[in-house]
Amino acid sequence: MAKDRIPTSRVSRTARVSSLAAGQAARQLGTHATNLARSQEGRSAALERRHLEAAEQIVTALGTMKGAAMKLGQVMSFLDVGLVPEEHREEFQRKLGALRDAAPKVRFDDMRKVIEAELEAPLRDIFAHFDTEPIAAASIGQVYRAVLHDGRDVAVKVQYPGVAAAVRADMQNLGMILRLMKRIAPGLDVKATAEEIRGRIGDELDYELEAHNQRALARIFKGHPFIVVPDVVTSLSRERVLVSEYVHGDGFDTLKHTGQATRDRAGEIVFRFYFGCMYRHRQFSGDPHPGNFLMLPDGRMAFVDFGLFKVMPQRLIDLELETQRAGHEGDAQRLWEIWAEGGLLRKPERFRPDKLLSQFLDATWWYLTDEEIALGPEIATQVMIDMSDPRSEHFGQMRHETLPADHIFGRRVEMLTLAVLGQLRARANWHRIAREWIYGDPPVTELGREEASFYAS
Repeated sequence: MAKDRIPTSRVSRTARVSSLAAGQAARQLGTHATNLARSQEGRSAALERRHLEAAEQIVTALGTMKGAAMKLGQVMSFLDVGLVPEEHREEFQRKLGALRDAAPKVRFDDMRKVIEAELEAPLRDIFAHFDTEPIAAASIGQVYRAVLHDGRDVAVKVQYPGVAAAVRADMQNLGMILRLMKRIAPGLDVKATAEEIRGRIGDELDYELEAHNQRALARIFKGHPFIVVPDVVTSLSRERVLVSEYVHGDGFDTLKHTGQATRDRAGEIVFRFYFGCMYRHRQFSGDPHPGNFLMLPDGRMAFVDFGLFKVMPQRLIDLELETQRAGHEGDAQRLWEIWAEGGLLRKPERFRPDKLLSQFLDATWWYLTDEEIALGPEIATQVMIDMSDPRSEHFGQMRHETLPADHIFGRRVEMLTLAVLGQLRARANWHRIAREWIYGDPPVTELGREEASFYAS
């Protein structure tokens, strides 16, 4: 397999992105000028073409990179936020899906050097068998299957040689990439988004930190009836190598084509894992990505990849749960008080409580409404628009709100979880499930009762 060099120079990497951004800027300016003489139908068609062109350029830009920009590609590959017209969406998703799954063609000899350097021993001394063909590609590495000398099947996650420098170059270019994305989603807060990504993406370069995160959740879910977090082989995990228990099951593409009951069950497990971790345990994976969970043959779901991880302060969890209670109960005045006291409103006196409540419910209605909701990609699209886009009726007041970094991370997890559930087209009364942590109510689903018994024991 030929070696595919990972470009690490900011000069060469910046040139690729800036040329794309400049071309899109010129097209946008031209579209704006000619729009003055167009009908509404013509303006809509021009907007769709501009979105499609920008989306194609984003795919091209991300496809030239092997570092942090790939994470953006992974997120976009399943988060359908109305970036492109409906008739082009399937093709766009296909291209981004290929980007998500594409692995750099790095020779195994180069990957072997990383393993042996990190573990300070020849490969044969560490593993009884090592399959040199990767079984999966991570954003900054590849995953291999191996067998230890004691007979255990393991997954070996190995960082690409040189990827750390590539990620640092991507971090320098991040603002430019986000500005390109802003042409599609004008409501994107480039500065806040860049700060949050920079604050988290660097952590993913340290697999020892990821091993710590994975061990924490493996302890929490040890013996859980339907959630599995593979054990880490601590003695063989280092900064650029992570060895953990091997799990095998059906991936997201297979799950999407199963029956409604199976998709509903999978959706509830995903919802319980990401939301439940956040609100029950204050620590959670920040990457609800469809490549990060597998349905095992026994019906349990395994979750992997904990590089992007967050521990939330208790006061923030309490604030968010209090906000959700006020929202569900329609208490606009209480919601305003919580946001004002919590520092989320720059000048509270300028905000009307009823408008804040309307804004909040447009983002959270799907799990604060007490009825069965059948989710789909279009719901994730609309929630994203309502949360951040100039098309939102709330955009004027959103510009004057303050969203601390911790809140941004929590909202990201909520949005991406919704996107996954929408892609699964899962159905449930999501509010009745969420009441377990919002109000401390007893469970009303079979999975909820199984989980309650687990926690009680």
